[in-house]
Amino acid sequence: MTPNTTISILGCGWLGLPLAQAFIQEDFTVKGSTTSADKLTQLTAAGIIPYLLPLPSPDNITPDTAIFQCDILFIAIPPKVRSGKGDDYLAAMREMLPFIRQQAIAHVVFISSTSVYGNVNGMITEETPASPDTQSGHILVAAEQLFAQETSFTTTIIRFAGLAGPERHPGRFLAAKLNVPGGLLPVNLIHLTDCIGICKAIVQQQAFGHIFNACAPHHPTKKEFYQAAAVSAGLTPPTFTEEPCTGKTISSIQLERLHYRFVVDNWFNWL
Repeated sequence: MTPNTTISILGCGWLGLPLAQAFIQEDFTVKGSTTSADKLTQLTAAGIIPYLLPLPSPDNITPDTAIFQCDILFIAIPPKVRSGKGDDYLAAMREMLPFIRQQAIAHVVFISSTSVYGNVNGMITEETPASPDTQSGHILVAAEQLFAQETSFTTTIIRFAGLAGPERHPGRFLAAKLNVPGGLLPVNLIHLTDCIGICKAIVQQQAFGHIFNACAPHHPTKKEFYQAAAVSAGLTPPTFTEEPCTGKTISSIQLERLHYRFVVDNWFNWL
């Protein structure tokens, strides 16, 4: 890809905004969407061509589809199941498809989650069948399939593990909680720096049309990691139960084709 390439990012939030800024630093033209009019000035200040794009669109609003005039489209919109917007998510994804086809976008990169694998045991690779056991996991699998079955563009799916980084310090996740189950389960996390690095590597190497797991290669137990993370954040460490158990360990085998090296590859060093 050349700097003349235009990249659009739907959802300039925790991941989408710094990802857009990273592409701008590489001299790409970047368009970005938000559902909040108050955020348009923030996108402009960051060098992003801003678009207000409520999805799904209200009946009385015609969306500005110019954001779909691009070479690569990143979809970085979370389902927001906890805020009660899960039902709107698939409707929003379906609403995008005609615009993507009309603009003949070549590549769609869909940001998903390792939650699509559900609560299974053992080593999980990109070849492991999806088996979601949460509402958000089911919604993401359906959205993945919605884009993957399209033949007018290539779909790349990135399944991120648990997200850590600015405003997401893992020390706060379980601080002061008592008798948290599964203390011996492995941790599957990825830092924002590596989320951005992997997205950039896919674009730079034109590694489109694949499914990538994206998870740091370091998997300490929940007990040792979250207790250390809480101490690092100056918070009360949680306590855990240590009943014998097994859990999934996310492997990012497909990233080997990109020769990607994780920036945060040891969580204790990062803390």
